[in-house]
Amino acid sequence: MDKLIELENVTAGYGNKIVLKKISLTVFKDDFLGIIGPNGGGKTTLLKVILDLITPLSGSVHFYDGDNAVSSIKIGYLPQLNNIDKKFPISVKDVIVSGLASEKPTFRSFTNEQDQRVEKVIKQMGLDGLSRRPIGELSGGQLQRVLLGRSIVSRPQILILDEPNSYVDKLFESHFYRLLEEINKESAIILVSHDIGTVLSMVKNIACVNETLHYHSGSNVSTEWLDEKYACPIELIGHGNLPHRVLKKHDS
Repeated sequence: MDKLIELENVTAGYGNKIVLKKISLTVFKDDFLGIIGPNGGGKTTLLKVILDLITPLSGSVHFYDGDNAVSSIKIGYLPQLNNIDKKFPISVKDVIVSGLASEKPTFRSFTNEQDQRVEKVIKQMGLDGLSRRPIGELSGGQLQRVLLGRSIVSRPQILILDEPNSYVDKLFESHFYRLLEEINKESAIILVSHDIGTVLSMVKNIACVNETLHYHSGSNVSTEWLDEKYACPIELIGHGNLPHRVLKKHDS
């Protein structure tokens, strides 16, 4: 299977604080990788390394396009909602169009193909009739769809989702996850979440980050594996079709 990203013995942190220690990870084309781990375990730092927002203290990060090593690949990113300024005066369509900024030649308009791509994404996200609405008038679920549209309109090789379930509109939740399955047919996905139940119900492979990284091929993981990698007792309970994580009783 073709590789997209390969981290080798990466150590990363901030100043004198080490957050990730000698981690290795390979993300493949068509992968749907779930990244889990306790708060402060290094999930966000791992994303920053992949997105080239911080430079590893040691180790290496490689990108691939087919069999060729390349300097970068096209990455779509859906950030956490609390990083978005809803007061910024911009419309739904303009936010989605901004996902094509890197493709737009200076002083030239978008092509008809790009315009059609934007309209297709607006429809795919269920935002028909809202394209001119300011984002400050949207619900959390509607805004999430706008940001997801922005992150996929450029047709990225990989889509990174940072805690998307933290602001999923409950009326849109099931459709949102169906959308991810559809997107995964064209793009690899990395889904970062503290909600283990959601992750296990969707992804193809699991990485648990808790300073170090432990990879599990497939999503059929045991509670014993989770207990060990989290260094914190965890139990999965059933609730409808979706299991949820709860913390078991800790020894004092």
